[in-house]
Amino acid sequence: MNKTLFDAGAVDYIVIIVYFIFVIGIGFLLKKYMKSGEDFFLSGRSIPTWITGLAFLSANLGALELLGMAANGAEYGIMTTHFYFVGAIPAMLFLGLYMMPFYYATKIRSVPEYLKLRYNEATRALNAVTFAVMTILVSGISLYSMGLIFKVLIGWSLTTSILFSAVVVLIYVGLGGLTSSIYNEVVQFFLIWIGLLPIPFLGLHELGGWHQMLAQLPDSFGHLWGDTMQASQNAMGISWLGIILGLGFVLGFGYWTTDFLVVQRGFAAKNLRSAQNTPIFATFFKMVVPLLVIVPGLIAAVLFHNLGKPGGPSYNLALPLLIQRYYPPGLLGLGLTAMLASFMSGMAGNITAFTSIFTYDIYQAYINKNASDKHYINVGRWSIVIGIIVSIGTAYIAGRYSSVMDYMQTLFSFFNAPLFGTFLLGMFWKRTTAWGGFWGLLCGVVGAFVAYFAIPAEFYGSAQASNFWRALIAWVITMVVTIVVSCFTEPKKKEELSGLVYCYSDKPNYKHLAWYKRPGILSAISLVILVILNIWLW
Repeated sequence: MNKTLFDAGAVDYIVIIVYFIFVIGIGFLLKKYMKSGEDFFLSGRSIPTWITGLAFLSANLGALELLGMAANGAEYGIMTTHFYFVGAIPAMLFLGLYMMPFYYATKIRSVPEYLKLRYNEATRALNAVTFAVMTILVSGISLYSMGLIFKVLIGWSLTTSILFSAVVVLIYVGLGGLTSSIYNEVVQFFLIWIGLLPIPFLGLHELGGWHQMLAQLPDSFGHLWGDTMQASQNAMGISWLGIILGLGFVLGFGYWTTDFLVVQRGFAAKNLRSAQNTPIFATFFKMVVPLLVIVPGLIAAVLFHNLGKPGGPSYNLALPLLIQRYYPPGLLGLGLTAMLASFMSGMAGNITAFTSIFTYDIYQAYINKNASDKHYINVGRWSIVIGIIVSIGTAYIAGRYSSVMDYMQTLFSFFNAPLFGTFLLGMFWKRTTAWGGFWGLLCGVVGAFVAYFAIPAEFYGSAQASNFWRALIAWVITMVVTIVVSCFTEPKKKEELSGLVYCYSDKPNYKHLAWYKRPGILSAISLVILVILNIWLW
């Protein structure tokens, strides 16, 4: 047994055990409703907006959010909030207003399936394979994070901790499919908030308030935009231009509009309006998440002076250290359960996305095209097993990084940034051709890898800055190659593009509905609040 970080009591263990029994029980209860492939992979397209909205947010509220954002808050300061205000909310609104109608109205089952319809089979295959690889790598982050918590909680070895965590996710996702994942994500959403919300208030109280805390940190840690005129003025080593173009435009839009992990939650909505409102509804909660994760990172940077230093604890332990500091027995179990819930939420989201892609876009497309629904559900369940087994291996890759956020953004720059270029041209330029899309996407992915190995992070100023600029490079390569190849190849006919390109699609009209149900008005309200928050934290 290893030395543990937490002095957990019997009550704490009971809270954690009850939670695990509960999430597995949801899987058993929902198993009987999984009668068709649409039930298992897309929840029968019947989930209400408020549930899909919370699940949309919760699926992303995993290890990346808790360990990663708290770590980034401790390392870079309040500028980490850009991952929300610039890198998430505008893209989520764009997804709801403009891209979800394409996804939902065509009744596609996955993002690669849209690429097949808009471009060709080769583009679909390329995206399916790259997305499957990325999803398993990202799933490893959540698995590593869960294993780390078990290790420091009760002294299990990292391997034992990872294996136990993997088995729990395997059971409840394997039984109930996407529906089990979504309903658990809603429960996990509330658990995360209840379990972790006391930390920023307790920390600020100990430090004497917001301004007293900032007074003990580097000056740039307290500004969102004020120190971004030059990259050298802030800890992140990035200027406002890199933030807007690299993070806000390419990485943000590339993730939130094309990553099947989050888009899949919209697919499960009961109608098109609900699907559109799913990411829009989630933006209002997304604006508050920095209070839960980034503010604790700032507090940890003040309290733990050796955080991230040689011989000191990793930045990834910023939030666990605060839980250990503030939570007594009983409440400690709730806080740890909240963290475990977030990791399981993130991992389950990645595994359900991987399962759909593998079953529909790899197995059905190229191995067995005419099997029964029951057969595909069984393949989906076996792909969950395969995905989790591979994720166990990728968990050790995540452990090599001092901050899981750096690792996550590296993956996004490889895969999501080029894909966003492919989608942007495909949806809004009717002249984009099938082979233009394929070669643009392929060159963008290859270009991102070349940039990663050829240009060291120090050239850009920091690991985060390198991810932002690399994403922009990959996106530009995709756009240029796609446009050039499209100019020399034959585009599809208008009939083939109906419903797939903006100019050939029916625009939904909600003028007859109350204002609080209309995607456009809700988006406008969200943007106004976002502008106010940016000015306040300037």
